[in-house]
Amino acid sequence: METSLAALFTPFTVGPLHLPNRIVMAPMTRNFSPGGVPGPDVAAYYARRARHGVGLIITEGTTIDHPVASSSPTVPRFHGADALAGWARVVDEVHREGGRILAQLWHVGIDPQAPPPYPQAPPVGPSGMIAPGMTVTRPMSPADIAEVVDAFARAAAEARRLGFDGLELHGAHGYLIDQFLWAGTNRRADGYGGSPGARARFAAEVVAACRAAVGPDFPILLRISQWKVADFHARLADDPDELAELLAPLVDAGVDVFDCSTRRFWLPAFEGSPLGLAGWVKRLTGRPTIAVGSVGLDNSEFLDSLMTGKGAANARLDEVVDRLAAGEFDLVALGRLLLSDPRWVEKIRDGRFTELAPFSADALAVLS
Repeated sequence: METSLAALFTPFTVGPLHLPNRIVMAPMTRNFSPGGVPGPDVAAYYARRARHGVGLIITEGTTIDHPVASSSPTVPRFHGADALAGWARVVDEVHREGGRILAQLWHVGIDPQAPPPYPQAPPVGPSGMIAPGMTVTRPMSPADIAEVVDAFARAAAEARRLGFDGLELHGAHGYLIDQFLWAGTNRRADGYGGSPGARARFAAEVVAACRAAVGPDFPILLRISQWKVADFHARLADDPDELAELLAPLVDAGVDVFDCSTRRFWLPAFEGSPLGLAGWVKRLTGRPTIAVGSVGLDNSEFLDSLMTGKGAANARLDEVVDRLAAGEFDLVALGRLLLSDPRWVEKIRDGRFTELAPFSADALAVLS
């Protein structure tokens, strides 16, 4: 790797959060929390990445206190004394290693991959649709919406109480917040649907409620994506003007950083410009952004890797470093590479490129 990696190792600050470098551990759900409780092995897993130089860790998705927020009993909860005690251990061990960690808060909504673990409670979504034209339940009522917003706010308050360095809201990939943002699953005719700004109202209310719960000096990130788990070609916005209208209420509500999930970080978000999604979001909002999507790997099929265990070899970092240095985005998130190799950051920092481990199926089978 001939490119200078200096841009990856410059400090960055978001409010009171000071990061030693620009490398973020992306949130990766792995179903290693039986009963929704993260154990000592989960704490050791995150602490190991902190020990070896990751600038910022974002936890796997953790579900808020709502009956159908989760679609798996092994996804960690962010409510209940047992689960919160587990997360307190995670925070303590990461901080002991000098790391910084955010809690990602999640509600799956109508999950296209699995039924909810509570059959007595139907899933919830803005229009009751699992996909465009496929209705599976009733639309959420105003009372339903208020209940979920409150659950997010309570989880945010717990994140601050437990000592996390901030939080991220999962608003991507076709889950609940994204189901409101996307016209394909939001067909509401009230103030929560229609125009891009109206579709952003639910997300903005969640952000505002979390901001009220944590105060002004606690970073709030929002993860967004064009693609969905069930539709790689879906788009939140067809052009920059539509994206700007969608993002404006979220900025006003208090988002500090946008985590822009793509399958390939280098692909243009819109015709006529080389900017990726993270670049466009930064240009339109003025907020810092995180770029993510097959960074450092030669196989860009993320879901194929996770669902089938298909491997991926290391690839050059020139393009991501060049774009970071040019200011297109501010932080770079890695997923599969940090699953396979907890020491990845220190290896590239020290020029030990021949020691880099490729992504393999083994990383999915063992919490290491």
